[in-house]
Amino acid sequence: MKKSYLLLLMLFGAVLLLAACGDSSEDNTTENQPEEGSSEDLLAKVQDEGELLIGTEGTYPPFTFHDESGELTGFDVEIAREVAERLGVEAKFLETQWDGMFAGLDSGRFDMVANQVGIREDRLEIYDFSDPYITSAAVLVTSADETEITSFEGLEGKKSAQSLTSNYADIAKEFGAELTGVEGFNQAIELLVSDRVDATVNDKISVLDFLKQRPDAPIQIADESDDASQSGLQFRKDSGAIIDEVNKALAEMIEDGTYEEISQKWFGENVLE
Repeated sequence: MKKSYLLLLMLFGAVLLLAACGDSSEDNTTENQPEEGSSEDLLAKVQDEGELLIGTEGTYPPFTFHDESGELTGFDVEIAREVAERLGVEAKFLETQWDGMFAGLDSGRFDMVANQVGIREDRLEIYDFSDPYITSAAVLVTSADETEITSFEGLEGKKSAQSLTSNYADIAKEFGAELTGVEGFNQAIELLVSDRVDATVNDKISVLDFLKQRPDAPIQIADESDDASQSGLQFRKDSGAIIDEVNKALAEMIEDGTYEEISQKWFGENVLE
């Protein structure tokens, strides 16, 4: 009986070994294949599904925000929608806070981010970007009655409201500011107006648009950076062919006047130059 039992165990072990070998062989044939939705086949995924998943804040006028009717709109939203249309797919926007946006892109929740993401050397090491679609400068914003903080140098030791992973947070920190984290532009202005912070460093175009909408807001532009920054549509690293197609769409928009029309609508000027 013992011999029979041992024989059965040996046979069973052999079957398991063969099964394991079969699994190993199967893994070897697929280990170098991209997972569904990975960067290597992103364009194919987007075309197959018929939609481009776009990460954006939805709280950053005039780039991405909700109008009085509740509809998501803004400069970045219109640019991204036009790009998606020229790719032959539908733009599907997924809203999230700025500080969670990169994680959403990393995890594959988004195919692309359209949210004034500055093209920086450190980001280029981790992400791919389209060609630039807007150029703007950073400005220092203070309360209208502030007389002490008149330049970026005046931020030393002061509280500045910033989205902590943004270009503008880096600028404020560079000048010695103590950063107070916020979810977006509106919250930064709210903290400034309520005297809970001393300043915010933000996008010039956003500030000018805010002042156009609320000319009585008790804020002022105290200083402007000499260096303009460019923003692009953001992708996971090695996203490949989809970036070429997006760049082609942007170039066509510029060539046929669509970009100029969108830019004039939101800013009254061409903001690419």
